[in-house]
Amino acid sequence: MNDEKRHSEIHITNNFNAPIGQHIDHVDTINFRMDGDGTFHFGMVEHAEQAEAVEERNEELFHFVHPELDEAEAWKVHRAVKRLVEFQKVTDICKYLKELKDKGKVLLPESPKTAYEELVRMGMPRGEGFSEKNFSNSYIK
Repeated sequence: MNDEKRHSEIHITNNFNAPIGQHIDHVDTINFRMDGDGTFHFGMVEHAEQAEAVEERNEELFHFVHPELDEAEAWKVHRAVKRLVEFQKVTDICKYLKELKDKGKVLLPESPKTAYEELVRMGMPRGEGFSEKNFSNSYIK
Protein backbone atom coordinates (compact mmCIF):
# COMPACT_ATOMS: atom_id res chain seq x y z
CA MET A 1 0.00 0.00 0.00
CA ASN A 2 1.46 3.36 -0.90
CA ASP A 3 1.83 6.26 1.56
CA GLU A 4 -0.76 8.34 -0.24
CA LYS A 5 -3.51 5.79 0.44
CA ARG A 6 -2.29 5.05 3.95
CA HIS A 7 -2.48 8.72 4.93
CA SER A 8 -5.57 9.69 2.96
CA GLU A 9 -8.36 11.32 4.88
CA ILE A 10 -11.81 9.83 5.05
CA HIS A 11 -14.85 12.01 5.59
CA ILE A 12 -18.13 10.27 6.40
CA THR A 13 -21.18 12.19 7.52
CA ASN A 14 -24.08 10.19 8.87
CA ASN A 15 -27.44 11.85 9.46
CA PHE A 16 -29.04 9.97 12.32
CA ASN A 17 -32.19 12.08 12.14
CA ALA A 18 -32.95 11.06 8.56
CA PRO A 19 -36.17 9.17 7.81
CA ILE A 20 -36.30 5.39 7.73
CA GLY A 21 -34.76 3.96 4.59
CA GLN A 22 -31.68 6.15 4.67
CA HIS A 23 -28.41 4.77 3.43
CA ILE A 24 -26.49 3.16 6.29
CA ASP A 25 -22.78 2.52 5.87
CA HIS A 26 -21.53 -0.95 6.76
CA VAL A 27 -17.99 -0.93 8.04
CA ASP A 28 -16.21 -3.88 9.62
CA THR A 29 -13.01 -2.14 10.72
CA ILE A 30 -12.10 1.45 11.43
CA ASN A 31 -8.53 2.34 12.30
CA PHE A 32 -8.11 5.42 14.47
CA ARG A 33 -5.81 7.01 16.98
CA MET A 34 -6.33 9.68 19.61
CA ASP A 35 -3.74 12.38 20.14
CA GLY A 36 -2.82 14.00 23.48
CA ASP A 37 -5.64 16.56 23.43
CA GLY A 38 -8.32 13.91 22.85
CA THR A 39 -8.83 14.49 19.12
CA PHE A 40 -9.62 11.34 17.17
CA HIS A 41 -7.79 10.75 13.90
CA PHE A 42 -9.42 8.14 11.72
CA GLY A 43 -7.44 6.05 9.27
CA MET A 44 -8.34 3.72 6.48
CA VAL A 45 -11.81 2.18 6.63
CA GLU A 46 -11.76 -1.50 5.69
CA HIS A 47 -14.31 -4.16 4.99
CA ALA A 48 -13.72 -7.74 6.21
CA GLU A 49 -12.39 -8.89 2.83
CA GLN A 50 -9.79 -6.12 2.80
CA ALA A 51 -8.71 -6.89 6.38
CA GLU A 52 -8.30 -10.59 5.49
CA ALA A 53 -6.25 -9.67 2.42
CA VAL A 54 -3.85 -7.62 4.54
CA GLU A 55 -3.48 -10.49 7.02
CA GLU A 56 -2.94 -13.01 4.24
CA ARG A 57 -0.14 -10.99 2.64
CA ASN A 58 1.83 -11.47 5.85
CA GLU A 59 1.37 -15.25 5.79
CA GLU A 60 2.53 -18.06 3.53
CA LEU A 61 -0.28 -19.87 1.71
CA PHE A 62 -0.99 -23.53 2.55
CA HIS A 63 1.45 -25.44 0.31
CA PHE A 64 -1.02 -28.05 -0.95
CA VAL A 65 -3.77 -25.78 -2.31
CA HIS A 66 -4.78 -27.03 -5.75
CA PRO A 67 -3.06 -24.88 -8.40
CA GLU A 68 -6.26 -24.39 -10.41
CA LEU A 69 -7.99 -22.48 -7.59
CA ASP A 70 -8.17 -18.71 -7.88
CA GLU A 71 -6.59 -16.60 -5.16
CA ALA A 72 -9.79 -16.04 -3.16
CA GLU A 73 -10.64 -19.75 -3.10
CA ALA A 74 -7.02 -20.66 -2.26
CA TRP A 75 -7.08 -18.39 0.79
CA LYS A 76 -10.46 -19.82 1.77
CA VAL A 77 -8.92 -23.31 1.77
CA HIS A 78 -5.93 -21.95 3.69
CA ARG A 79 -8.18 -20.51 6.43
CA ALA A 80 -10.20 -23.74 6.62
CA VAL A 81 -7.04 -25.83 7.07
CA LYS A 82 -5.78 -23.44 9.74
CA ARG A 83 -9.03 -23.79 11.72
CA LEU A 84 -9.02 -27.54 11.12
CA VAL A 85 -5.56 -28.19 12.56
CA GLU A 86 -6.19 -25.88 15.47
CA PHE A 87 -9.35 -27.61 16.74
CA GLN A 88 -9.54 -31.19 15.40
CA LYS A 89 -7.96 -34.57 16.12
CA VAL A 90 -5.53 -36.21 13.70
CA THR A 91 -8.11 -38.68 12.34
CA ASP A 92 -10.57 -35.86 11.61
CA ILE A 93 -7.84 -33.74 10.03
CA CYS A 94 -6.95 -36.60 7.69
CA LYS A 95 -10.62 -37.23 6.79
CA TYR A 96 -11.17 -33.58 5.94
CA LEU A 97 -7.99 -33.41 3.87
CA LYS A 98 -9.28 -36.40 1.88
CA GLU A 99 -12.59 -34.58 1.35
CA LEU A 100 -10.72 -31.50 0.12
CA LYS A 101 -8.69 -33.70 -2.21
CA ASP A 102 -11.86 -35.35 -3.58
CA LYS A 103 -13.36 -31.90 -4.21
CA GLY A 104 -10.24 -30.80 -6.11
CA LYS A 105 -9.25 -28.19 -3.55
CA VAL A 106 -5.89 -29.66 -2.51
CA LEU A 107 -3.12 -31.80 -3.96
CA LEU A 108 -1.78 -33.99 -1.16
CA PRO A 109 1.79 -35.24 -1.21
CA GLU A 110 2.62 -38.95 -1.25
CA SER A 111 4.79 -38.58 1.84
CA PRO A 112 2.93 -38.37 5.17
CA LYS A 113 6.04 -36.68 6.61
CA THR A 114 5.76 -33.81 4.10
CA ALA A 115 2.06 -33.36 4.86
CA TYR A 116 2.72 -33.55 8.62
CA GLU A 117 5.39 -30.83 8.52
CA GLU A 118 3.13 -28.52 6.53
CA LEU A 119 0.21 -29.04 8.92
CA VAL A 120 2.50 -28.32 11.88
CA ARG A 121 3.54 -25.11 10.11
CA MET A 122 -0.15 -24.28 9.76
CA GLY A 123 -0.68 -24.69 13.52
CA MET A 124 -1.20 -28.37 14.25
CA PRO A 125 0.29 -29.28 17.64
CA ARG A 126 3.06 -31.86 17.99
CA GLY A 127 2.00 -33.05 21.43
CA GLU A 128 0.19 -36.17 22.59
CA GLY A 129 -2.01 -37.67 19.89
CA PHE A 130 -0.36 -35.48 17.24
CA SER A 131 2.90 -37.34 16.70
CA GLU A 132 4.22 -37.90 13.21
CA LYS A 133 3.73 -41.67 13.66
CA ASN A 134 0.09 -41.21 14.68
CA PHE A 135 -0.46 -38.89 11.72
CA SER A 136 1.21 -41.34 9.30
CA ASN A 137 -1.15 -44.12 10.46
CA SER A 138 -4.21 -41.95 9.68
CA TYR A 139 -2.93 -40.22 6.54
CA ILE A 140 -4.96 -40.97 3.43
CA LYS A 141 -3.26 -40.34 0.09
